[in-house]
Amino acid sequence: MIASARNLLDTIRLLPGYDPFATAGECWFDEDSAQLACDFFPELLQHVEGDAAGKPFILEPWEQAIIANLFGWKRKDAEGREVRRYRECLIYVPRKQGKTPLASGIGLYVFFCDEEAGQQDFIAASTREQAGHIFRHCKAMVLKQPALAKRCRIYGGTAPGGQSRSIVRERDGSFLRVIAADAGGQHGQNPHLILVDELHTQESRELIDTLRTGMGSLNRKQPLIVYITTADYERESICNEIYEHACRVRDGVYPDPSFLPCIWEAKLEDDWKDPAVWARANPNLGVSVSEEYLAREFRAAVEEPARLNELLRLHLNIITRARTRFIDPEAWRRSAGEVNLAELIGRECYGGLDLSSKYDLTAWVLTFPWEGGVYKVLPRFWIPSKAAKDAERKHGVPYSAWERGGYVTITPGASVDYSAVEAQIVADASTYQLQGVAYDPWNANATRSRLEEAGITTIEFTQSLKNYNEPTKEFQRLIGETLLHHGNHSVLTWNAENVEVYTDASGNIRPVKPEEGSFNKVDGIQAAVMGLSRAMLANPGNVYDTEEVKFL
Repeated sequence: MIASARNLLDTIRLLPGYDPFATAGECWFDEDSAQLACDFFPELLQHVEGDAAGKPFILEPWEQAIIANLFGWKRKDAEGREVRRYRECLIYVPRKQGKTPLASGIGLYVFFCDEEAGQQDFIAASTREQAGHIFRHCKAMVLKQPALAKRCRIYGGTAPGGQSRSIVRERDGSFLRVIAADAGGQHGQNPHLILVDELHTQESRELIDTLRTGMGSLNRKQPLIVYITTADYERESICNEIYEHACRVRDGVYPDPSFLPCIWEAKLEDDWKDPAVWARANPNLGVSVSEEYLAREFRAAVEEPARLNELLRLHLNIITRARTRFIDPEAWRRSAGEVNLAELIGRECYGGLDLSSKYDLTAWVLTFPWEGGVYKVLPRFWIPSKAAKDAERKHGVPYSAWERGGYVTITPGASVDYSAVEAQIVADASTYQLQGVAYDPWNANATRSRLEEAGITTIEFTQSLKNYNEPTKEFQRLIGETLLHHGNHSVLTWNAENVEVYTDASGNIRPVKPEEGSFNKVDGIQAAVMGLSRAMLANPGNVYDTEEVKFL
């Protein structure tokens, strides 16, 4: 036994801010059931990867608290049967806490130890690949334990697109199966257990709602759904909805005795540089995540504002905005370097073209690979006279001064003459070794055709996360390591001060304009990232170095 009954009574109170006795009502804590569940892990399960591979799965105190509460509390149902108290559970912890092995153990305990025939148990996630992480652990844990392996058969699991991955008990038709939001179709009619991995990556509520509604059958006496996740972004989502409900239950605002909130988090107002804050949010600090690692990551984030929000979310479980400042002004200044126009002549370069609107700022940026891993950028901008005057009068944007300095071309009238932009691109192609132009296809068909007629290669670059993710991260790295030389170009620097980065739940990023104040332009940064994407494709050894990568 890993803990005495007396210790378990103390252990179940370890969930932050939650008192399981406060709303217990007629529910009771069955110490023997809790002990049985806790003992299942070290006695029948082994870790399957890393330094702990092959060692018994000994639960940490915070994990004991979850398991003991989840399987120790009982109630009587309407028919007088003794069943589990909890029907839903949110396990809300930062990354690197060992969520996947813990969820795998929960799935195997229910599958092998619940006295429920014909179980329909599901491992659910936004993609089959994500759901496969838990299944891979389940499969390996079973295969390492003959007492479990002889009681089931395992199907699939060798490839994401192969046979349906499932663990099956054929004597009664029970199964534990992978299911994903991107698979489509029916998601089961009568689930007994649902493990939802990385709830924050669910882009819609369809899969979760379908599975939850399937748990209403009277044929299932104690169905259970367990959500495992780190924090989501500040947005409307099924993850934030369930998290908010869990917080109300934890805080006693909403008395739901059937919901178990297991929440480890810091608060936005906390000092994120304080190791005590790290310890409060990371229950496995010193076990699966090191203080040295967190210290290194947060030190690096001081100069990378976009990275800081991601670290707050992933490592302190703080809900943050999906849009954050992209470039630290001091890092941008340090990376200015020198851009000598005479030295650029005849050099290989890659172009990014953001035509934007005829009535707005247009950007054409050339990116030159240089010695020592450096990239030099040469930006060119156009804006119509009317838009320039309006921005100067209403918002103080100094377009006239920038024009006098040669940083922007102000064209007559209310719209940019694209023929002037095209003429400059053609001239640049004769001055430099232009290898191609990545362009945003919006409103660019005619320009693309004329450039192609002039013998210039064009490559469509839609404004998708998939296209932007890797070059945006590389752009950020180059600035941080002072390898992106821009010569402190006035308009490009203004763009750099304005630009934000949007991050999706999977960590993919792209530069975006601030939501407020459309006069804060970012076109030059977007064009620079587009040009960098082409330069990355041409340099061996980077993530784009494959014929399979296509822009979408």
